Amino acid sequence: MEHGFGTVTIADVAEAADVSVNTVYNYFPAKEDLFFDRSAGVVDRLARWVRGRDAGEWAARAVLRELREEVEAVSPRVGLMEGYDRFMRVIHEAPALRSRLWSMQQEIHDNLEAALREETGAAADDPLPGLIAGQICWIHQTVFVTIGRRMIAGHKPAEVSREVLTLLDDIEELLSEKVLNYAVRGAD
Repeated sequence: MEHGFGTVTIADVAEAADVSVNTVYNYFPAKEDLFFDRSAGVVDRLARWVRGRDAGEWAARAVLRELREEVEAVSPRVGLMEGYDRFMRVIHEAPALRSRLWSMQQEIHDNLEAALREETGAAADDPLPGLIAGQICWIHQTVFVTIGRRMIAGHKPAEVSREVLTLLDDIEELLSEKVLNYAVRGAD
């Protein structure tokens, strides 16, 4: 973070960790993987929230609930922590990291669409799970973009939390009933 993504090499990382370059590549296939080392949990988060929703709860409402809980708790998992501004600046300054972030967003969508398709029993040619996944991903992305921008602007995590809770209310008001009431979880 101090030197920027573009100037630090895998050899620099290997030297700092006192391991060989090959060892670094064994654990991190690409340089971007060093920066997004927790991406596996992130790309499956929305699908996991949908699959784990309560009986009687709809998919979008489950995601809104989970996001509200994270934001209200001022959770580092959503970027509400000191230093997140530095992390986001490095991403914005590195085209390779922005590209990886875009790729992760596509994976999030694809994983969520698959979960919605599975949960509803939708046919492979039914476009609705993909459309609903797009709406839910928009919620998620809007929250993260807002948090990132507010943190970069120098705001404190607790202040950003309050702002984003209001934003989540605004987002929910914009969503149609079709989106909000899609994929209700039946009682087990």
